[in-house]
Amino acid sequence: MTDWGREFAEEARTERPDLTRLCLLLGAAFDPLATERDLDEADVELDRLAGLLPYGARSARAWAAALAEVLGDREGFHGASTDYQRLESSLLHRVLRRRRGLPILLSVIWLEVARRAKAPVYGIALPGHFVVGLGDPLTPLPDQVLADPFAGGREMTGRDAELLVAGTTGETLDPSMLLPADPLDIVRRILNNIRAWAAPRPERSDIALIALDLQLLLPSHPARLRYERAELLVQRGDFLKGAAELESYAEVVATVEPTAADRIRSRAKAARAMLN
Repeated sequence: MTDWGREFAEEARTERPDLTRLCLLLGAAFDPLATERDLDEADVELDRLAGLLPYGARSARAWAAALAEVLGDREGFHGASTDYQRLESSLLHRVLRRRRGLPILLSVIWLEVARRAKAPVYGIALPGHFVVGLGDPLTPLPDQVLADPFAGGREMTGRDAELLVAGTTGETLDPSMLLPADPLDIVRRILNNIRAWAAPRPERSDIALIALDLQLLLPSHPARLRYERAELLVQRGDFLKGAAELESYAEVVATVEPTAADRIRSRAKAARAMLN
């Protein structure tokens, strides 16, 4: 485990994990050139941006307008379709420099800048597109104030949210989708995005492995991630370590899925045979 990974694990297990610190440590784990100074400068930049906001906006809609004016119009934070093809679009310190990133990273910037300014803000993990909400999260649509940092802070209507969910999942918008996202859930989603970026790029399996390692450091994670990590090790040619982790995972599932455990043991045996 890298030093970044150790710090990430420690922060993730605190009583109230700090979203900024988690995202900066996550980003550093994927950036071989990142230094502690880079992370400190990113934190200072968030403070600077918060200082540009007007003090004490009177309503959620006023806060949304102020954030859009400062972060979207003046500072130029937004996204484009090409950003989905770049790993740096998921790394907070790089997004702060480029003013470009994925919806969830731009939303993290909005969240952390707004919180520093004492705005009532929270993240909303809509399927396929992360946005932010302002005001009381229990306010029902159409009165709930939503904004899309990827679009420079454009305010979204309830109908916009409904169409977004329908277009992504084919389902109707469930009120539970509009509840505030937990910091650890945000981090999980970022890591899933990074794994999705690496999946069609076999030459970047190192990135997929780092993402899996960080996910396994979170306080709770699906047991199947251990199986996915073992398979990735085998794909990367680390047959002995991959086989050992497959066998370890087989022991975990043997009591509830003995047939599956046998298949996994066979896979471990096949991995070891690749050395012959």
